[in-house]
Amino acid sequence: MGAYDEKKETCGTICLKYLLFTFNFLFWLAGGAVMAVGIWTVAEKSDYISLLSSRIYAVSAYILIVAGIVVMITGILGCCATFKEQKGLLRLYFVLLLFIFLLEVLAGVLAYVYYQQLNTELKENLKETMTQKYQQAGQDHITQAVDKLQQEFKCCGSNSSSDWSESQWILTQKANGRVVPDSCCKTPTENCGRRDHPSNIYKVEGGCITKLENFILDHLKIIGAVGVGIACVQIIGMIFTCCLYRSLKAEPY
Repeated sequence: MGAYDEKKETCGTICLKYLLFTFNFLFWLAGGAVMAVGIWTVAEKSDYISLLSSRIYAVSAYILIVAGIVVMITGILGCCATFKEQKGLLRLYFVLLLFIFLLEVLAGVLAYVYYQQLNTELKENLKETMTQKYQQAGQDHITQAVDKLQQEFKCCGSNSSSDWSESQWILTQKANGRVVPDSCCKTPTENCGRRDHPSNIYKVEGGCITKLENFILDHLKIIGAVGVGIACVQIIGMIFTCCLYRSLKAEPY
């Protein structure tokens, strides 16, 4: 009877080991995906981040990058801990899983909080950023971001093209007679911004603010879903780890 119980326990432990190994492999792949989402958000969309007064959007992305790196390292550690059957490694692995879990939940919560306040922030700050900082000394990153925003989203001004009448740059001789930046033009050419007729420039209802808001909201959904989704999957890993830990006999560290 005792031999049967020992064999049964051994089989259960083996099953747990392979389940946890499979989980860690998938977890490692998920870590790469999480990190990729974070890097893509920061690297490819960094121009738009500069147009936001709040840093929550960027912080959420950086948290995902850190979490993704730790996830990949943890996945490798988990494989080692599983097959070496060392309780010390399993404890460390569990702590790292818990740490990543909290990081990703934090990223998800930040994304949700910013999701709620994004519209207010854009209404209060985007127009001022565009009109007061465009083509100003030391604000090259803002100028590039505004030009990219207007060209990619085919829009002009924060709320409408008339916003540019309040621009510090438009009101100076440096604008060379332009009434809107050349990036407002459907076919950008030098000084094309002198004519603001709908046949020449983008006259989008709601201006760029609506376009940018929808864009960021879509990405916040991705950040939030990835963060919370992976965090939920980690709960399974923590359960497997606890089960394997309890199934192991006391061993030296």
